[in-house]
Amino acid sequence: MLATLDTHLLTASAPRDLRGWRRFALEFLYFGVKEARACLFVALFFASVLLVPRAGLFGLPRYDVLLLAAVAIQGWMLWARLETLDELKAVCLFHLVGFALEAFKVSASIQSWSYPDFAYTKLFGVPLFSGFMYAAVGSYVIQAWRLFDLRIRHHPPYWMAVLIALLIYANFFTHHYIGDYRWYLAACALGLYARTTVVFRPLDRARQMPLLLAFVLIGFFIWLAENIGTFWGVWRYPNQLGAWSVVHVSKWSAWSLLVVMTFTIVAHLKHIKARIHVPA
Repeated sequence: MLATLDTHLLTASAPRDLRGWRRFALEFLYFGVKEARACLFVALFFASVLLVPRAGLFGLPRYDVLLLAAVAIQGWMLWARLETLDELKAVCLFHLVGFALEAFKVSASIQSWSYPDFAYTKLFGVPLFSGFMYAAVGSYVIQAWRLFDLRIRHHPPYWMAVLIALLIYANFFTHHYIGDYRWYLAACALGLYARTTVVFRPLDRARQMPLLLAFVLIGFFIWLAENIGTFWGVWRYPNQLGAWSVVHVSKWSAWSLLVVMTFTIVAHLKHIKARIHVPA
């Protein structure tokens, strides 16, 4: 069924005489459907987060149930050929990157946030399912790239993109010791990607937008998802231990920068790299 839907989304076209607001409405509808389809892993994973009770299921703690659910979803996507083996390798890299960051942030010396519930699959205070939250972002980017037939124009040299991605990741660790250089890195990313545009196809015509805007928008929706996760008590920031409050808006900027790093990792997939134009 999903294969049939994907084929339709990739080949659909509007009637030749469709113009004005009707064409806009149809393109907007297809844009929404493609976004929803690209969020398949995200939607299934967060549905699990919302549906699994805090007490767990069948004698298993909640975090362990979420890990089993996430592994099952990922395995099903690979079996159904909704993701390739190479794409799965990229997703696994997000797991490693995310787990390292989580282990550092929840450590006794940092305590940026915490996972309050017991689990058998906790390592260094981090439940192993948490890596799937980072993998979900990578999965979305991979799926959206295919469904929207993305093309990147005026991408910066790869060595520069990799360097800024590494510095962004390092700053998540080092800002606890030598200061937060987030806004300096954001300024560097702004200059690096200022001319970069993403060309996408909601229906049968190519549209384009600044890649920086895409980074900010994706970061915003991740921030919304983080509010949902903390509201359900999956993890908590120190200021949320007594009573829940909205995650500070500064996290939006942090997530947007993390999307830059995610994009850089995904961009190195062979079949995606072929669609990126790097000026000589």
